[in-house]
Amino acid sequence: MDFWPEFLASSWGREFVAGGLGGMAGVVSGYPLDSLRIMQQHSRSGSAMTILRRVIATEGPGALYRGMGAPLASVTFQNAMVFQIYADLSRAFDPSVAAKDPPSYKGVALGGVGTGAIQSLMLAPVELVKIRLQLQRKNYGETHPTNCYKGPVSVIKSICRTEGIRGLYRGLTITVLRDVPSHGVYFSTYEYMREQLHPGCRKTGQESLRTMLVAGGLAGVASWVCCYPLDVVKTRLQAQSSSSPQKYSGIVDCFVKSVKEEGQGVLWRGLGTAVSRAFVVNGAIFAAYEFALRYLCNNNGHGTIQTENTG
Repeated sequence: MDFWPEFLASSWGREFVAGGLGGMAGVVSGYPLDSLRIMQQHSRSGSAMTILRRVIATEGPGALYRGMGAPLASVTFQNAMVFQIYADLSRAFDPSVAAKDPPSYKGVALGGVGTGAIQSLMLAPVELVKIRLQLQRKNYGETHPTNCYKGPVSVIKSICRTEGIRGLYRGLTITVLRDVPSHGVYFSTYEYMREQLHPGCRKTGQESLRTMLVAGGLAGVASWVCCYPLDVVKTRLQAQSSSSPQKYSGIVDCFVKSVKEEGQGVLWRGLGTAVSRAFVVNGAIFAAYEFALRYLCNNNGHGTIQTENTG
């Protein structure tokens, strides 16, 4: 009976709830663009609009939300842990900074790198399930009833049955290689941009909603641009399953074959969609996170969110 009030009374509990709500806001707001990005990366041709029109015409708008259950179900824990791990690591890497002051930019960058490495262990299986569902055609079940995925649980069971538990971590190495630098860039960009847009807000915690949306959006864009070719390779590797021919034997093989067959442009295919999604999603994540956290901390004297930038 007393668990929930006590949970929210703790700093960890408030971070957990706020992080989860931020993550859910990000998934719901950007999932259609994420599905379009995955389809572009896996396709050999076609612009974003061409693929979008084809999918909507043949499968309906709901196809853009296919596979959302896996990331949405896990995002509360994952996003909460990411923000909590980052908060701890950003201070641990630069303990010279006083507790009342915001983490240094050195601590922010190193904390982001460490967070990316740790969260890859949680993210790799989730993204594998999501990609398998996003790339499955609507009428696939009619021609391949035994291999058709009914949902996230069906994908997990199929992978465990054919590849074992280890199969859930297909693409883990490339996920780590992508997330380690991208998270360092992600948190560094957010902290730097929020301070530039609203000087002093890192100490006062009183940046405006507009500042959070713009700083979060730019952080997402920067993190995707710095690692996008690795994400293309990751998508192609995780799209492979043991029930289909293995086109790529590993990261380097996938990189070489993709460039040889489709040109260097393949490594940036879908970047426009990813950048558009990143701005929307990460603006939503940071805004929802800050709103939720400050609402929960309202009685503890924490800063408030302004509706206009007064910096």
